[in-house]
Amino acid sequence: QAQSAALAVKTGQDVKRYVPLAKEQAISQQELDNAMQADLAAQAQIKSDQAAAETAELNLSFTKVVSPIDGIAGIATAQIGDLVSQSSGLLTTVSTLDPIKVYFSVSEQSYMDFWRRFVSGTNETDLEMQLVLSDGKIYPHKGKFYLADRQVNQNTGTLQIAGIFPNPDLLLRPGQYGRVRVQTQTRTNALAVPQRAVTELQGSYQVVIVEQQNTNAVTHMKPVKVGPRVNNNWIIEEGLKPDDKVVVEGLQQVKEGSNAIVKPFPQPMPSTNAPAASTNNSAKP
Repeated sequence: QAQSAALAVKTGQDVKRYVPLAKEQAISQQELDNAMQADLAAQAQIKSDQAAAETAELNLSFTKVVSPIDGIAGIATAQIGDLVSQSSGLLTTVSTLDPIKVYFSVSEQSYMDFWRRFVSGTNETDLEMQLVLSDGKIYPHKGKFYLADRQVNQNTGTLQIAGIFPNPDLLLRPGQYGRVRVQTQTRTNALAVPQRAVTELQGSYQVVIVEQQNTNAVTHMKPVKVGPRVNNNWIIEEGLKPDDKVVVEGLQQVKEGSNAIVKPFPQPMPSTNAPAASTNNSAKP
């Protein structure tokens, strides 16, 4: 490029000298025309060199890969010196970690129940989400509803939901496992029994209660309608009364009409191997 610039300077000077000489007819018109053509060719060469330099700079910029988002990058599949192109495949993956999205699925029934309760007057983005990590500890930051998928998965019958959680310490990483808890309603004076007291048979649920008959405590199978689970308890929608005594331990030995020795739960099993019973407690999920 420097050589082309020097040549252009020389040809330009030749033209300046030849113009007055041609007017004095000291040189021929052919010599002047040749000098002017040489100057034009030199100027064109300069532009060509400039275009080549810009192309080289552009190609050089392609060797630097820049992420369009801020985040943390995974281990690169290509190293310095490798020849890469559009057909080379994925170089690496960059994820935004703060905030971070948490994806989970809810059943179609749970979604419809939620929507019926909150479709009027409540914004779903106001719901706080709690994240239980894989080690059982509660993540210290609360999350918010972010989005719901447009359709229910026909194979699983679930709807995918995304929550968004602040992640200032970068504790959460893509691919981690956890459980999301959302309080969608508050029930007072709800009847709840330990989950292990409820048995399921072909989609139906039942518990064993103890009734006092004369001087004996007798077990009785009772069908129930269950509601949501809260911690280790199961809310009973229908089938129980607040003063019913529900068998929690020794269910494998219980039969309809069996005699029972009633002990407060969670006391140890009696030595007679008779089932123990507990009275329902109220729960507020």
